[in-house]
Amino acid sequence: MSENILEVDGLRTHFYTEAGVVLAVDGVSFNVIKGETLGLVGESGSGKTVTALSAMRLVPRPGRIVEGKIIFEGEDVLRKTEEEMRSIRGDRIAIIFQDPISSLNPVYSVESQLGDIINTHQNLSREETREKIEQILRLVEIPEPEVRMREYPHQFSGGMKQRVAIARALACEPSLLFADEPTTNLDVTIQAQVLDLMKDLKTKLGMSMVMITHDMGIVADITSRVVVLYAGRVCEIAPTPVLYEHPRHPYTEALLAAVPRIDQKKKLELIGGNIPNLITPPSGCRFHPRCPYAQNGCKERVPELQEVEPGHFVACHEFANISLRGV
Repeated sequence: MSENILEVDGLRTHFYTEAGVVLAVDGVSFNVIKGETLGLVGESGSGKTVTALSAMRLVPRPGRIVEGKIIFEGEDVLRKTEEEMRSIRGDRIAIIFQDPISSLNPVYSVESQLGDIINTHQNLSREETREKIEQILRLVEIPEPEVRMREYPHQFSGGMKQRVAIARALACEPSLLFADEPTTNLDVTIQAQVLDLMKDLKTKLGMSMVMITHDMGIVADITSRVVVLYAGRVCEIAPTPVLYEHPRHPYTEALLAAVPRIDQKKKLELIGGNIPNLITPPSGCRFHPRCPYAQNGCKERVPELQEVEPGHFVACHEFANISLRGV
């Protein structure tokens, strides 16, 4: 059996607001195998980012992890103190946020921002720190790193800002990297360059990666296995080729049908309705109000995640009675 670097079991992360309790992540379970790239996909509001922030113990107020286990490299991070977590974040586990403009501090140079992370976790001299910063900037293909490291975020283009954000996340060579929509707001050409860079860096550094996205094209290009989330719950988990060719959950089928293709003419199919209000979510299967295959039982009972074939899990009452289209 492959070794897991991360195991998430029964995770529930709720936000306590004046309007009520938002069940943002409500019983999510999955694993990340050492060395793999796992896709975490779903519409906005499905719980992708909150799941990643929970794994790093970075859930903002008024959010709170109320239940579950998060086992990272054999240790339950939910049992660790905040001081212990600070020694792990940025060193053994890191995250690339989706907006480099807001995640980089505009008043500090690139050298200062990368140096702070390195000096927090490693006892290096000033010269050794500078050499390491140059090395990591060179690794993410920023030209003239010895010059550009002294510059500020506003002096970089959008694509270069994203490379700096990647460099910051990789400064201490973490064993697990969360990439939260890392190509958001970049044009198509720069998106491709950033994705190719991340694939190359993952191989060079031998790390595991969780790619958080709603773009099924990125999922097909970069991941080996996929977790599909909907309204805070797991719908399906499968190896990427299997998920695309033989989806077993209606929501996965709907996501795939909405993917544009340049190699063939096809009509894009919209997913009817909206993702539900997670203060008062639907009973039973949360997808049933939008599901064309829903039966009475779907409205009454929560489907359990079950293995339908080796490595392929689905949470659907009707999976055995329906035939779904892949791509």
